Amino acid sequence: MIRLLLRLVESTDPERLRRALHWLYGFVRPQRRAILRLLGLSLCASLLVLAQPWLTKMLIDDGLLARDFGVLVQVAVAMILVGILGTLLGGLNRYLHTQLSGRILFALRDALYRHLQKLSPTFYGRRRIGDLLSRLDGDVAEIQRFAVDSLFAAVSSVIGLIGAVALMLVLSWQLSLLLAVLIPIEVLWLRWMRRKVEREARHLRERSADVSSFLVETLPAMKFIQSAGQQRRESQRLEGLGQGYMRQLLKLQVTEFFTQAVPGTLTSLSRAAAFIIGGYWVVQGTWQLGALIAFSTYLGMAVGPVQSLLGLYVALQRMTVSLGRVAELRDEPAQVGQPETPRPLPEGPGELRLEGVWFAHEERAEALLRGVDLCIPGGLKVAISGASGVGKSTLIDLLQRFYDPDQGRILLDGADLRELDLFALRRRIAVVSQDIVLFRGSLADNLAYGAPGASPAQLEEVARLARLDGLVASLPQGLDSQLGERGQQLSGGQKQRIAIARALLQDPAILVLDEATSAVDEATEREVIAAIDHLFAGRTRILISHRATTLAEADLRLHLAGGTLRVLEGEFLGHGH
Repeated sequence: MIRLLLRLVESTDPERLRRALHWLYGFVRPQRRAILRLLGLSLCASLLVLAQPWLTKMLIDDGLLARDFGVLVQVAVAMILVGILGTLLGGLNRYLHTQLSGRILFALRDALYRHLQKLSPTFYGRRRIGDLLSRLDGDVAEIQRFAVDSLFAAVSSVIGLIGAVALMLVLSWQLSLLLAVLIPIEVLWLRWMRRKVEREARHLRERSADVSSFLVETLPAMKFIQSAGQQRRESQRLEGLGQGYMRQLLKLQVTEFFTQAVPGTLTSLSRAAAFIIGGYWVVQGTWQLGALIAFSTYLGMAVGPVQSLLGLYVALQRMTVSLGRVAELRDEPAQVGQPETPRPLPEGPGELRLEGVWFAHEERAEALLRGVDLCIPGGLKVAISGASGVGKSTLIDLLQRFYDPDQGRILLDGADLRELDLFALRRRIAVVSQDIVLFRGSLADNLAYGAPGASPAQLEEVARLARLDGLVASLPQGLDSQLGERGQQLSGGQKQRIAIARALLQDPAILVLDEATSAVDEATEREVIAAIDHLFAGRTRILISHRATTLAEADLRLHLAGGTLRVLEGEFLGHGH
């Protein structure tokens, strides 16, 4: 099957297409039994459809024209039964087809989403979220429609074509020669139009991604847009993007119209020719009226499947566009991965050691870290300062293994991070950043995000320890109150306390505050830092900030500049304490 598809599709990267088709087949293969059941139903439904014109022929020739009322009644009853059975089969077929389509669609989307979960922050920094949504939604749905809908459409079309041609030959082999002229012309036309459809479909996907990206960018920033008085400007941008999408959609519609219109016109001409020739035979008395009507119906039923099969050829080109866009995401390599045999997480105070660590982002030629050697004993409060963009947050990303060092290694309690279970490591290191992530849901759901199994008693305890009592009391349903989209109704201090409570539930050995208090005033900051010092006493705390007050009273003060870490206080640089 895959080889056949590869022969039908011209691709600039056949190897990528082959891998993508194998990936797609991996989701279809587990549904073999459901597919076979549906194919059996499709076969029965197609046979019932083929029976109707023949019954019409019998009704006219053997009943009406032969003036045999008994045959007329029998054929009429048969037509009713065939119609009822066809309706029941059609309903069951649609139900099972929808069920199968849903399974494959969500399996495809889930697999792609799981891969996206493995990619680094750099990937998301250079990608438009709207484009990713377009690929996850529109492109995956296009692939699923072809993988399922086109399969059954092809089977039904082949059965219909074979059956219709066979019955046409039985009725008149001479008139059946019309197909021998019609089909080659349609095939040549569809092959010529294929490239146009593929090109316009790709452009339409890109315009759709532009609209999605605009909405993803502007909706969360609506308050800023309103305060800047730029509503008209953004409306005009959306209007322009919408017009671009509509122009491309109309171009695709016109292309697809001509793709189908020429074969449709040829079919009408063929049926007209069949009626003229066959009608002449009926007038001459050498053929029966019912046979002419049945033949004309079968001619339409034969050409219809041919058009469907040729239409599938066009749909295949559109699907390869979507498959290529999805394959581009799937081929994006994960910069870090789970070790094949991860070591157990070491039991220790949370000591961190950097040995000859070098690191540079792909898009930057200059290394952010250059041979850093550092030992941070467990349980210390460590302050890291430095100008914007020197690599402070990147250093934390290395600790959580969003990246691995280009050279050197990082150890946690004597174990190389690359040898540890990735998920356990990230649970061991909790990061509270400037941008607190809150999801739509209850306060309890957000507190327990990193510890889904937390009990109500545990949630109440961490809320009390993080001094969220006032917030909980002010909410109508307490911990079960809904926060809304990103918790926009909460103050910066309340969000910080939610993040602290969440970190408490995570029970980390190392807590990192990455510009976590930059959005609150100094009084609130002092309260937050005091709460952290109390709640996380004895654990390693790493504070990153531009504020001197945030970094005060640290056990170890470090300054990052020029790719090196310099100790401002203490003697902890190097491999000793």
